[in-house]
Amino acid sequence: MDKIRLEVKGLSYSQANNGAYALILLEKNGKRRLPIVIGGAEAQSIAMEIEKIKPARPLTHDLFKNFADAFHIQLIEVIIYKFSEGVFFSKLICVTVGDKVEIDSRTSDAVALAIRFGSPIYTITDVMNDAAIIVDEDEEETEEIIEEEQDPKDLSLSELSLTALDEELLKAVDDEDYERASNIRDEINRRKKL
Repeated sequence: MDKIRLEVKGLSYSQANNGAYALILLEKNGKRRLPIVIGGAEAQSIAMEIEKIKPARPLTHDLFKNFADAFHIQLIEVIIYKFSEGVFFSKLICVTVGDKVEIDSRTSDAVALAIRFGSPIYTITDVMNDAAIIVDEDEEETEEIIEEEQDPKDLSLSELSLTALDEELLKAVDDEDYERASNIRDEINRRKKL
């Protein structure tokens, strides 16, 4: 299994999904980004740890870290190993007293814990091929060709052609609207399976 190292790029609020956030994971030494929709509580937990804000009482992820430390459990890595029907699947790879254990986890929780433990986050090639957005910051800006008079953002994704979806995906990434980019990517993947 070829593992690809990821780093937390940041979080952005999703205007499309009330109360949801997009967690952006960046391919280390690469140009691909993996946007993952997560809940508000998990986003808050990740943001607080990134910003090194310590709450008065431990959050759930802090409690898990304290518990693991008390029982000499180390989180050695997180692996996002599957992407299916818009859902990411992850596992925690832990060791204690020589035993290695894999624990199933929601990706948002796995990332929140990886940040607390200082553990690396990985994914595999298949997940990146299916779900990543390619970002080329050095790419020259191209002129927009408007094929329709109606703004594509006003149309349902199901109403757009694959060509229009590809163009909208690039625009969404340029605008750093990762939530929209994630939805467009899912629509493209759904059509390719038909």
